[in-house]
Amino acid sequence: MAEIKVPFHRAAITKAEEDAVLDVLRSGWLTTGRYALEFEKKFSAAVSGDDSSKGRAPVISLAVNSNTSGMILAMEACGVREGTAVITTPYTFVSTAACARHLNADVFFADVEKDTYSIDPDKIEEILKKDSQPGGVDGKGANRVRAIVPVHIAGNVCDMARIMELAGKYSAPERRIRVIEDAAHSFPSPTALGYAGTIGDAGVFSFYVTKTITTAEGGMVCTRDPDLAHRMTVMRMHGMDRTTWDRYTSPRASWEYDIIAPGYKFNLPDVLAAIGCCQVDRAQLFYEQRKRIVEKYNKAFSSLDFIKLPPDGEGNSWHLYLMRIIPEKLKIGRDEFAKKLQESGLGISVHFIPIFHFTYWKELYPDFTAENFPNAEHQYNTTISIPLYPDMTDEQAQLVIDTVTKIGVEAKK
Repeated sequence: MAEIKVPFHRAAITKAEEDAVLDVLRSGWLTTGRYALEFEKKFSAAVSGDDSSKGRAPVISLAVNSNTSGMILAMEACGVREGTAVITTPYTFVSTAACARHLNADVFFADVEKDTYSIDPDKIEEILKKDSQPGGVDGKGANRVRAIVPVHIAGNVCDMARIMELAGKYSAPERRIRVIEDAAHSFPSPTALGYAGTIGDAGVFSFYVTKTITTAEGGMVCTRDPDLAHRMTVMRMHGMDRTTWDRYTSPRASWEYDIIAPGYKFNLPDVLAAIGCCQVDRAQLFYEQRKRIVEKYNKAFSSLDFIKLPPDGEGNSWHLYLMRIIPEKLKIGRDEFAKKLQESGLGISVHFIPIFHFTYWKELYPDFTAENFPNAEHQYNTTISIPLYPDMTDEQAQLVIDTVTKIGVEAKK
């Protein structure tokens, strides 16, 4: 195996995070407590921007132990359950769709746009039109869609104005269609409509170790709807009517509580939240450091006829740099190009393998095939994620550029 000269990612951890974790360990309270509450408060402030001047309801943030957990909470609170369905993209990590299946709901997939990785609003509307007709999308009945779940791949924000318009257009008094943003890659992502993850009815962020900020494992659910927030708060912790922190800090007896719903165990412990409190303070700095590397990449790759630059829309957080090769210009395909990058000592990845390639989903939905989602399949076959992280040096970035250029020039037709 080649020596890794430039890792795919490295978390930006400093003494501040170390001290915060030690503070938790020495406090005697390791699970969800004051650090989790502080993290929620800081995150709400970070994604609120100038909301108060625009009359928007405040953002309520709930810390959870993963983006997946947060997505289940959001879907459940929005009425996703057996007999209903959600619309999402096949071009995402599998958990986005799997969360609906955890709730025994179906998933209707909409292809991505031709030149981006974002879900195509026109394809969403095709599904919504079918869903409103007798028999619905799959013959199981009409009006089953309860949520649209756009995914902001790599931090590039989907067309939220159109998606919100479609949700309103096809909602009815007896069936409201919610929008749940999978914002795992999108922090911080300010747009004219607000920060990504706060535009829809709910938004879910990820703080996995490779994300724009990290808690090692963890996530955050954001909403402006107090009713959704209340439901998710209850379901986050076993369906209890009191949080653990409240039970052990309130003058009311700690052992007194009620179970009002069959909830989950999705809370974020203070050991991890302490890291998040430090990271969120430096989120803008991390963005600026990533953007500096992106600009170096874009400048170098724009002159190469075998590379297509990543899409760059409003609010792009640049979580990932999705380098697209142009197969017609090369004698090798994506897989061979990626292999050569690895052999040269670069850490790379592929985001994402479309869900229709996986056995479970192929067996569940026989028509869920690459042929029916040509844009997602094309993006998959031409995309390589190359190193991008805040602490990356100019020398490391130049090595990536030189390696990509050398491999591509040698492989030109």
